Order: sequence, then C-alpha cells, then structure tokens
Amino acid sequence: MEITVTYVFSQIFTILMYILLAISYYAKNRKSVLILGFLSVIANGIAYILLKAYTGLAMCIVALIRNMIFLFDERKNINKDIITKKDIIILIILYLISIISAIFTYDGALSLLSVFATMIYTFSVWQKDTKRYKLLGIPSEGLWLLYNIYIKSIFGIILEGILLISSINGYRLENKRKYL
Repeated sequence: MEITVTYVFSQIFTILMYILLAISYYAKNRKSVLILGFLSVIANGIAYILLKAYTGLAMCIVALIRNMIFLFDERKNINKDIITKKDIIILIILYLISIISAIFTYDGALSLLSVFATMIYTFSVWQKDTKRYKLLGIPSEGLWLLYNIYIKSIFGIILEGILLISSINGYRLENKRKYL
C-alpha cells in the first residue's frame, strides 16, 4: 500500500466520520443520532471515493437516503414510539436498495461486509429506541472494522476499534441510566 496525498485525505475524512459517529453513540434522542449519522456518512462517502472502495460508497448512498427518510419521518411523526406498516415498508425498501447496490459494486465476498454492516445499522436507526440502536451498533461496528481491514484504511481500522468501544460504552451507559 502506497501512502499518497489521496490516501492521506481519505484518512482525514475517515477520522472526521468516526468522530461524528462516536458522538452519536452518546446522543440522547433519535433526531440527534440521525443528524450526526447524516454528517458522518458524507465524510465517509468522500473517504470511500478516495479509497476507490465502491461497495462502501454505495452503502454510504444508501445511508444518506436512509437518514433523510428517517429525519423527515422524525419531524412529522406525532407518535414516534410506534412502528407502523409504513415504517416496515421503508425498512424493506432500504434493504432492497442495499442488496441491489451490492450486486452492482460487488468486489469479492469481503466487500459484502459493508453491506451487512449497513443493514444492521439501518435496522438500528429504524428502531424507535436508542437503547437498541446502541446495542446493534456493536455488531455493526465489528463488521465495519473487518471492512476497513479489507480496504486497508489504517485510520478506519484504528478508529473503528475505538468506535466499537464507544458503542459498547454507550450501550452500557444506557443500561446504567435505566437503573438510576
């Protein structure tokens, strides 16, 4: 792996993405989680363009669509705690978009790690409960860690490890708050 200017910029955007995502695991409401997630996806997409990691980039596009839909729904939904038939249809559509994107950007079995991570994360933010979001962040971050190893993103590997710890800690704190 050659360290080029493009690679260095990809790592800068990777760092920005992980900072925003780590903060989201400490957010107290779904709207904050979605906004921070939206911003982190933009930084991540730029990093994947620079790394020529096109399956990861496709999953960023899915994530942008997902976060826009969920943010819009969060603003207009009066009863935010109930999962409706419409919510289920949206989840199915997002999964279909993920699968179709994976077909067009497939670059070996390991490229699918980003697809599975995206699907788990999509399910986690689809939930109306931030506790589930934080719990499902653990396997999602584990898969993203493996994907970063696959695409040889040094800061992706390091920061994904930190983010995995953040998701575990955010979940632990969420459980602790429940009992205080």
